[in-house]
Amino acid sequence: MSAFTLALGDGVAMTRRNIIKNCRNLDIVVFTTAAPIGFALLFAFVFGSAIDIPGTNYREFLIVGILAQTMLSTATNTGVGIAADMKLGLIDRFRSLPMSPSAVLVGRTTSDVAMNLLVIAVMSVTGLLIGWRIRSSFLEALAGFGLLLLFAYAISWITAAIGLGAKSPEALSNSMFMFMMPMTFISNAFVPTEGLPTVLRVIAEWSPVSALVGGCRELFGNVPPGMAPSGPWPVENPVVASLAWIAVILLIFIPLSVRRYTKTVNK
Repeated sequence: MSAFTLALGDGVAMTRRNIIKNCRNLDIVVFTTAAPIGFALLFAFVFGSAIDIPGTNYREFLIVGILAQTMLSTATNTGVGIAADMKLGLIDRFRSLPMSPSAVLVGRTTSDVAMNLLVIAVMSVTGLLIGWRIRSSFLEALAGFGLLLLFAYAISWITAAIGLGAKSPEALSNSMFMFMMPMTFISNAFVPTEGLPTVLRVIAEWSPVSALVGGCRELFGNVPPGMAPSGPWPVENPVVASLAWIAVILLIFIPLSVRRYTKTVNK
């Protein structure tokens, strides 16, 4: 068997291991979905009453932003899971097995895609219940959900690289929260970027989160009437910009994560 086939088999085995682990820890599923539902209800019924988006219901504008925020949040589970495995000594046990060095990381990031599928399903139902509607075709909507999953998968490789160097899963979780929240709020996730101060508007327009949200709104048919995207290239081409960001992140952080993992286990 070729090295690639062996590595693929190892990755599948690790993916299965992590999925079984998540299924046996239902508190992970509950808390992963509870916070986004709380955010959706809070913004829709509290802040939404004071925010006016001309030509559309704010709740419809909001839900894609909540979905993007949720994907960022769940992506941190990858890094936290790796940091926890390192703390518990499981990484040392994996090192003693005849397996590909990339299998642990591939298994962890791939299994989290399954978790994200569940989270997206729960959040989509929540959105539909509070007023969100998909106004595009089935294939466009499917592409929108696929874009969310791809983005979460890419971000999970960033958190994997960070998790390999974390002192503890608790410290990583807190630090990632402080990093992810500004990324979401300095974007078009919850409000249009036109009203932001100049510096923040420029950051938001070039943010990968803004590209993701803009691309998904376009694919779901949630762009408010009369608000055709205009501005820098990522604003006018959000789907392509999102795919470009995803490609750049994967090209940088997959090799970096594998190299850091190899370096860590060989210490």
